[in-house]
Amino acid sequence: MNLAGFGKSIIAGALTLACLTLPVIITATEEALRQIPSDLRQASLALGASRWRTIYKIVLPAAAPGIVTGSILGLLRAAGETAPILFTAVAYYKRQLPDSVFSDVMALPYHIYILATQVTDRPIDIVWGTALVLVAGVTALSVVAAVWRSNQRRKVRW
Repeated sequence: MNLAGFGKSIIAGALTLACLTLPVIITATEEALRQIPSDLRQASLALGASRWRTIYKIVLPAAAPGIVTGSILGLLRAAGETAPILFTAVAYYKRQLPDSVFSDVMALPYHIYILATQVTDRPIDIVWGTALVLVAGVTALSVVAAVWRSNQRRKVRW
């Protein structure tokens, strides 16, 4: 990302993580759209709906649970990534919050790494507590995604 002139910044880290997670989201979206029966599309078109109306009103609502689940899985993967943001976004130590998207930032996975490997005379509770926050956040988002997807699948029956 130095090639683009961003240096170590939030925007450089975000673009790097976007490049990593975009294939996961695209693949999940393709699979969700393939799961929609072609009979459903053909029935909508046979009833006189335009192609765009069929996509907007029939296909996308039926594929939404798979699309959202794939997106959340991609975001959860990005939340745990350490190596890409190590070189593009994070500072070793930063006391204040970032003031723009062009400033560096502390990231939770990197913070855990630094606490576990670099800091001497640290209470081990801090390392485990920080890891617990990361794991709990990822788990909570996964549960919310699973519940939402389950509710959406009950609504959409073909």
